[in-house]
Amino acid sequence: MNKYKKLLSNTFIFAIGTFSSKVLVFLLMPLYSKVLSPSEFGVTDLILQTGNLLMPLVSLGIVNAVIRFGLDKTVRKSDVFSTGLAAVFAGFVILLCFYPLVSKIDFVSDQTVLMYLFVLMSSLRSICSQFVRAKGEVRLYAVDGVLSTATTILFNVLYLVQFHWGVMGYLGAIISSDTLSVLFLFFTGRLYRHVRFKGVRLKTVRSMLKYAIPMIPNTMFWWVIHVSDRYVVSYYLGDAANGLYAVAYKIPSIVTLVASVFLDAWQMSAITEEKNRSHFFTKVAYSYTSILFMASSLLIVMSKVIVRVLTAEESYFGAWQYIPLLVLATVFSCLVNFLASVYMVKKNSLQSMFTMIAGAAINVVLNFILVPIFQVNGAAFATFLSYFCVFLIRATTTQKYIRIHWSPLRLAVNTILLLTECFVMILEPDYWVWIEIAIVLAILKINFRPVFENAKKLLRAR
Repeated sequence: MNKYKKLLSNTFIFAIGTFSSKVLVFLLMPLYSKVLSPSEFGVTDLILQTGNLLMPLVSLGIVNAVIRFGLDKTVRKSDVFSTGLAAVFAGFVILLCFYPLVSKIDFVSDQTVLMYLFVLMSSLRSICSQFVRAKGEVRLYAVDGVLSTATTILFNVLYLVQFHWGVMGYLGAIISSDTLSVLFLFFTGRLYRHVRFKGVRLKTVRSMLKYAIPMIPNTMFWWVIHVSDRYVVSYYLGDAANGLYAVAYKIPSIVTLVASVFLDAWQMSAITEEKNRSHFFTKVAYSYTSILFMASSLLIVMSKVIVRVLTAEESYFGAWQYIPLLVLATVFSCLVNFLASVYMVKKNSLQSMFTMIAGAAINVVLNFILVPIFQVNGAAFATFLSYFCVFLIRATTTQKYIRIHWSPLRLAVNTILLLTECFVMILEPDYWVWIEIAIVLAILKINFRPVFENAKKLLRAR
């Protein structure tokens, strides 16, 4: 099988599992908006995002090393998995020492135990799922995604509808599903056969930690760009505003969904396919960006309709006005993730970290400047600008590793059109509907034909 068909095949398999878990976000939105108030949803979101911040610290960033070294044919698989598990458990023990301090955080205090369990089980699930993927068992990875979706829905209905546990039920459903996923992968994938703490090669441990540790600040700075705006919004505008912003953040997940399905497969191809990488990266990047711009344009124009369909209460409808700029930000977030594969191929996690430091600094400064002036949309615009800057930095610095031939004019035209579409949607000037339709058609015209022609070439490739 040629490298293009292998990439498409893996993308299709990952789609089976990933689509189900990502679509879950939208399936459950009516339920969440029905049983949780905007304030409760905002608090729950802050607890989850705090847990996501703690995860790279607890795992020592080892999740990234598990997939990278697991795909390396010169490294023993048992060394990779055992190192991953040891790092997570060691980090969690250290986190336990800070329990008295963490429990004093206002919005966490009542749910500290659940947040700790969320961090542990999510970290273990990430280790297991990434190791399964590194072993090449993509079908098992996909099946786990489907089962995880089913169990999450089951536990949400049980805890939120039947038991009326509110915030505790929201967190409990995620923890319960992650726990079952860990057990499923561990035994079905026979991961226990790779647990060998005795005799682990120290060279592998050192190499993994050398790669993983810089990923801790890298992941944290990524978190800063992605989530810090929610804390600023909550501080200036209150939990209810943050709840609407959190709901709005769910909608661009459609773009992330399209990208993540592909990126799971792309990471494997980017690492394992060594011949003519520049041409391979360029060809794939062209189609990838085109699909992102087309999907985002359609999503922006449908913002109101999507929120109306997915939320059960009128109090959530105002979230639509924050979606356009968040969608635009998500486009460049996806492009930044694509370029991260270059650093992964070259095992250069330090360069990846430095680019994220720049993005995080820009994001924090802009949040404190723009949120007081432009309210919630100030946070959305700050997120877009920070991701855009990181993309420019990475697009420049990665050229010395793998030369990707971008089309600056095409990227600029698409970006300007999307940005115009965002502001027209938010401001609703006269004839705004017709302006929106014209922009969408322009973006489709620019991007559809090249994607269609490239797809035919990829399928015919030998």
